[in-house]
Amino acid sequence: PEDTVTGSFASFISAARPEHLSQTVRQRSKRMILDSLGVGLVGSTTRVFDIALRYCRLYPSVAVSSVYGKPGVKLSPTLAAFTNGVATHSMDFDDTWHPATHPSGAVLPALLAASQMLPPNTKPNGLDFLLAFNVGLEVQGRLMHFSTEAHDIPKRFHPPSVVGTLGSAAATAKLLSLSSAQCCHALGIAASLAGAPMANAATQAKPLHVGNATRLGLEAALLAARGMEANPLILDDIPGCSGFSAFYGVYQPKPLPAPGQRHEFLLEKQDIAFKRFPAHLGMHWVVDAALSVRNLFVNHAGSFSPSLIRSIMLKIPVSKYINRPFPSSEHQARHSFQFNACAALLDGEVGLASFSESSIQRRELRELLDKVVVEHPEDNVANFDKMYGEVALLLHTGDVLTGKCDTFYGHWRNPLSKESLLKKFRSNASHVLPEEKIETIITLVDNLENLSDSSQL
Repeated sequence: PEDTVTGSFASFISAARPEHLSQTVRQRSKRMILDSLGVGLVGSTTRVFDIALRYCRLYPSVAVSSVYGKPGVKLSPTLAAFTNGVATHSMDFDDTWHPATHPSGAVLPALLAASQMLPPNTKPNGLDFLLAFNVGLEVQGRLMHFSTEAHDIPKRFHPPSVVGTLGSAAATAKLLSLSSAQCCHALGIAASLAGAPMANAATQAKPLHVGNATRLGLEAALLAARGMEANPLILDDIPGCSGFSAFYGVYQPKPLPAPGQRHEFLLEKQDIAFKRFPAHLGMHWVVDAALSVRNLFVNHAGSFSPSLIRSIMLKIPVSKYINRPFPSSEHQARHSFQFNACAALLDGEVGLASFSESSIQRRELRELLDKVVVEHPEDNVANFDKMYGEVALLLHTGDVLTGKCDTFYGHWRNPLSKESLLKKFRSNASHVLPEEKIETIITLVDNLENLSDSSQL
């Protein structure tokens, strides 16, 4: 029934129309699509992507969907979605929302694969594609608001593996024009395919969370389209029988208003965080704080000299999986407050090269890591909307220099400019594409509403 929470979500997915997207929502979501494409393209150069691609090529299939960074290589739609999802999260370089999840990587690869899968006379146009993308975002965001637990940095499961799977199912269901009943079943099927533990953060397995989310959501929609059914109350809070509430101790679902005058997309209210360097979002606070105190140090001493530093104090929130004093791999380094602060202090920047094995193992960096002391102030909560990063240098002279950041450049409260976003995309895409193709993608995304065939992407 439509008066259930699950029914309201299904009705929303089915009833959403392009005219329900405001200009703000369109522009913000196009920025997300462009950034996600660039992150996926540079992600196609990583070892974990190569492993995933070699695995997928074990399976002969109807190869119709493209693979990031691999001209001429095609896979089945679900395997292409999986591989491109892995690429998107392979460097932890993809966008982040609040409550915490990576929304684009869980949706975009599924839509790209599905748009290539459809016969020529049924290809969705660019406006259909943009609407489906936003439906996938909206479902993720609404689900994240059902529990107060979701507002903090996660401890038990990686959010994109849960809300992202349902977001992918919703987006694909919209692109395929499924009925309200089929959308309902797609959400139910997706819930049975969702979930990944946080223990695999900072390992090569973490990118699989996003790869599986986008792939399995696509599969859920395809199964629903072919008649598979699931619990029509999967999002409702049914005492004694967990549905989506299985993922949360505190769960208070609310119906999703019908699109139109009574509904405002969450993306209208809150922008997305875009990362300037490839690491866990929490690292961006400590890096900006470290760069700030580094400037003070250079002004104080004339140059940056690590030998003058007695200790480095980090004031960070409590979050076990990103508190890593001595990371030994690129994935651990991307999830280490200590490493990112020290890399910023030593080099004056953090970028792609910062996470190479040679960079991680530098003697100068290890010596700085030895000087780090961590504090967890009570007011510094593990929440991407409330946390801050503080880096203090205690010098041998007794002087103390302090840098603090409560809103880094790229956060939704301080979004990247158009110029910065384009610079990031061009830099990422240049690892695998020539300049003319890079500019073509920028033009296609910027004019997505006017694209007659979205599979051109």
